[in-house]
Amino acid sequence: MTRYYLTVLILTCLLSCATPNRIVEKPIVFDAQRVALTKAYLQDRYGLKGESAEIVPKMVVLHWTVIPTLEKSFEAFKNATLPDWRPDIESVSGLNVSAHFLVDRNGKIYRLMPETIMARHVIGLNHCAIGIENVGGTEALPLTRKQLRANIFLVRYLADKYDIAYVIGHHEYQRFEGHPLWLEVDEGYRTEKTDPGDEFMKKVRNATKKYNFKPIPKK
Repeated sequence: MTRYYLTVLILTCLLSCATPNRIVEKPIVFDAQRVALTKAYLQDRYGLKGESAEIVPKMVVLHWTVIPTLEKSFEAFKNATLPDWRPDIESVSGLNVSAHFLVDRNGKIYRLMPETIMARHVIGLNHCAIGIENVGGTEALPLTRKQLRANIFLVRYLADKYDIAYVIGHHEYQRFEGHPLWLEVDEGYRTEKTDPGDEFMKKVRNATKKYNFKPIPKK
């Protein structure tokens, strides 16, 4: 990693990542290769040319990993490039998927990367979105009450730090097509998502009403 980007990451954490006791730092690999791939993603997918991989957060997107353990979920995000089992999106970019936070099934919160650096977690909106991943999410391994409480805590924490306008589930992202925040240049690049579901989002929104988040666009 160049001295410039190392300085950016350190300053980002020092200046904008005041860490509550509930958040544990567990950084993924963010080396020169990942920086270059992230910058290329911003330019190729969104037409955003710049010298850094920084974003201005405007929304929070909630996800589930489907992977049953914290260790395996972290491993999926850790490296800079996509693993062999993601050929469905590799043709778009070799940048690995990631998120800013990962919530274990016991509700423990891990920060994987600075909140103002782009993570690849939601088509069309990565340039303005903070991602929260939750371990599990299959029918046999539904998200837990502790994860719900952790997500509510994180949404409140992020809304107190940034000018967050929207809180959405990953399954709702396509409703932003045509919205000013939507920047994906390829009309054919979409994936169908179900996470984390309407019921989970309803509970999160009910618990964070005081922030007056904007309603997501109608279908």
